[in-house]
Amino acid sequence: MASDDTSAISGRSLQRGDARASDWRYDCLDDAARLARRYLDGLRDRPVRAKAGLGELRAVLARPLTDDGEEPSVIVESLARDVDPGLVASGGPRYFGFVIGGAVPAAVAADWLVSAWDQNGGGFVASPALSVVEEVAAGWVRELLGVPASSGVGFVTGGQMANFTCLAAARHAVLRDASWDVEAHGLHGAPRVRVLAGEYAHVTVGVACRLLGLGQLLDVVPADGQGRMRADALRGALANGADTPTIVCAQAGEINTGAFDPFVDIARTCREHRAWLHIDGAFGLWAAASPRRRPLLAGAEQANSWATDGHKWLNVPYDCGIAIVADPPAHRAAMTSTQAYVPAHADDVPYGFDWTPEFSRRARGVTVYAALRQLGRHGLADLVDRCCDHAQLIAGRLAAEPGIEILNDVVLNQVLVRFGDDDALTNTVIERVQRDGVCWLAGSTFRGQSVMRISVVGWQTTPADAHRSADAIITAARTANG
Repeated sequence: MASDDTSAISGRSLQRGDARASDWRYDCLDDAARLARRYLDGLRDRPVRAKAGLGELRAVLARPLTDDGEEPSVIVESLARDVDPGLVASGGPRYFGFVIGGAVPAAVAADWLVSAWDQNGGGFVASPALSVVEEVAAGWVRELLGVPASSGVGFVTGGQMANFTCLAAARHAVLRDASWDVEAHGLHGAPRVRVLAGEYAHVTVGVACRLLGLGQLLDVVPADGQGRMRADALRGALANGADTPTIVCAQAGEINTGAFDPFVDIARTCREHRAWLHIDGAFGLWAAASPRRRPLLAGAEQANSWATDGHKWLNVPYDCGIAIVADPPAHRAAMTSTQAYVPAHADDVPYGFDWTPEFSRRARGVTVYAALRQLGRHGLADLVDRCCDHAQLIAGRLAAEPGIEILNDVVLNQVLVRFGDDDALTNTVIERVQRDGVCWLAGSTFRGQSVMRISVVGWQTTPADAHRSADAIITAARTANG
């Protein structure tokens, strides 16, 4: 913290227009960089769990709001100190919960620059440079994921809004083909849009449908034992709804098992019935970056839209989702905003709000740009492969232990574990591992049973971390089993 009185800039001095206010940049930003570096350098060794509970955090953070404000350096120092006990080391090498990745260094640094530049990523006129950065990043994403080069790409908050954006484009297209303009006339009086999704579709697909006025009660297509949509069941379901505007939601990377729907058969069936095929691939779509895992996505390139996250396997900071639509006119029609004060622009001029629900937004694509420049094609492929290999290593270690069962085929980065074929024991082991703090993983329910879900997506995880985590899980299981 600065001791020189000339750099003590409070809210009162800013209100006065004090000339010294510019000095805050050289104090609190340097402090933030120092404190952030200290946190990041300690990620490997700190317990993964949070050390403070709700009451403790409220007691230290819920301070009275002052009348005159405080010095920025004081705020940054105390914020870092007070928040630290309540942080979960989700960016570290042994966090395996909720498919949350870390953040590669170039993306973290780029994110700081995005905040410093403070640009509206909504359109070229507001930020020419960052609009072009996002345009380049979108092109790289299309190439790496193997989707059509002409697809529209929007950088949104996460998988929820990526699904929303893609399904909004789908809604436009299927109703357009039924001679209904949903943007002009709404849904009242429109033909019913039928939405089919697999038995284990992610909750964000249903929420997106609800927000779009399509209803959350989707037509459910049965899945197999790994959570994959059954193509034969989809075929039968579509045959029963001829001439109805239809959207099919498939999945790349089931949230529990990591399984992939049979896209070749699903895409063929959707074409036969003129149904829009959307693929929710929050983390699974990044398998396309790996030559070893790319066959899991065979046929996915034939879909009409795809949703994924950057803040999962690409390892950029929160938040970053990516919505991709193969039909740019449908994408733009569902999303674009027009106002008298917004300049008219040609289709090839990058305007972010043509592709996202937000008129004003952070330039999220900058972190994607930075991460992909750091990783390159080979680095991204290696990141995907390493995480999958670590998942298989953990699964192998656990499967060799009596009383521990691996429930899924570990085809990607997800490991589904059950202990003693018992719900209570499984939940007890999860709680013990979380409390121990060597690693952190979450519980879930799959096919009516309690399970431990291990998700490996962090760039820092090593084989040693995988072994150490497996040891911690085995120890917790032995202790819980008496």
